[in-house]
Amino acid sequence: MYASIPYLSAVEMFDFIFRLGVVFAIFGFLWGIIDIGLRLLTARRQRTLVETYLIKTVKYLFLVDVTFLFCLGDLNTHIIISYQVILAGIILLTYFVGKLQNSQNRVAIFQMMGRGLPKKPMFLFNLKAEIGVIAGALGLFAILWFYPSIATNGVSRWFHESILSIEDAVFFGFIFKVIGFFFILNMIFKMIGGITFLLNGGKKPDQKNGIGDDSDNDNFVDYEEVE
Repeated sequence: MYASIPYLSAVEMFDFIFRLGVVFAIFGFLWGIIDIGLRLLTARRQRTLVETYLIKTVKYLFLVDVTFLFCLGDLNTHIIISYQVILAGIILLTYFVGKLQNSQNRVAIFQMMGRGLPKKPMFLFNLKAEIGVIAGALGLFAILWFYPSIATNGVSRWFHESILSIEDAVFFGFIFKVIGFFFILNMIFKMIGGITFLLNGGKKPDQKNGIGDDSDNDNFVDYEEVE
């Protein structure tokens, strides 16, 4: 089922973006706790490239699920609010591209820091894997438009309910709402940067100057990602 609104005001648009900013911030907080638990279970062992991207894939897929849940008018009847789904898709694309750019910037920084050092800092990064994870997450978001019931799984519902509970808390809710405000500002700049990034074919301007040219094998860099 679908519910559409013929006219969307700028206030409604920014209000929804603000809401997603709060959702993304709280989701990141909850996932951070889960990630700490995983690291403790593995005795803080250094993660391999496969493990890094497997965890990132799970994170992105659940983020997509949870985002879609906030585009539903009702979780049980699966009423989809069309304009919110479209806005959410644009925001997710911008968010993921921004994350990719940040990872590439870290690679460039770590490479510059590692030059001349006997032992380079560790950072795991693979451009094709990053793009694959993002494409898979966005593909799932598109599938949810036709099969919204997929998003209403137990884990995603837990994230949804936890986010609502934290959002309603006075102290933590205020903190994450402040983060949501800055999220709007950040999204505006990321949308501009993301469009430029896509027009450049996924290459940073620095790459034209030779930065990042030392990495081989699909831009794999033998560094450990710190997040």
